[in-house]
Amino acid sequence: MKLRTKYHGEIKIEKEEILKFPYGIPGFSDEKQFVILSFNQDAPFFILQSVQTEQLAFVITIPFLFFPNYEFDLDDNTIQQLKIEKKQDVQVYSILTVQNPFEKTTANLQAPVVINRKEMLGKQVILTNTTYQTKHLLTKKVKEEV
Repeated sequence: MKLRTKYHGEIKIEKEEILKFPYGIPGFSDEKQFVILSFNQDAPFFILQSVQTEQLAFVITIPFLFFPNYEFDLDDNTIQQLKIEKKQDVQVYSILTVQNPFEKTTANLQAPVVINRKEMLGKQVILTNTTYQTKHLLTKKVKEEV
């Protein structure tokens, strides 16, 4: 099927690539289908693109690349909603707030996007009782580890 996207123009996707977000994403409860697209080949960034709304797309990344000690537990309700059986089926992303200059870009670690790749189900989980915030600088972590 053809999909009009915010960053890639019109592309062709397979129905099997569509992730279902049964509860939408906070602030976008009517948006229930997304695809993950590569931002470019050399960067560890992706686009979480709405299937329904061309202009709705989030820049995301795998948070463990920038925050290797990042960890959290999923509650039983989320595990059931996403039909998670094995840890290996789960992929975690963080939504980025891209800034100019890029050094000011932040990752939302308080609300990870959790995907069950096997079932193609997703949910943005809001963590409670955590020290994680919605804005963690990416570049600070990269510089500390280099």
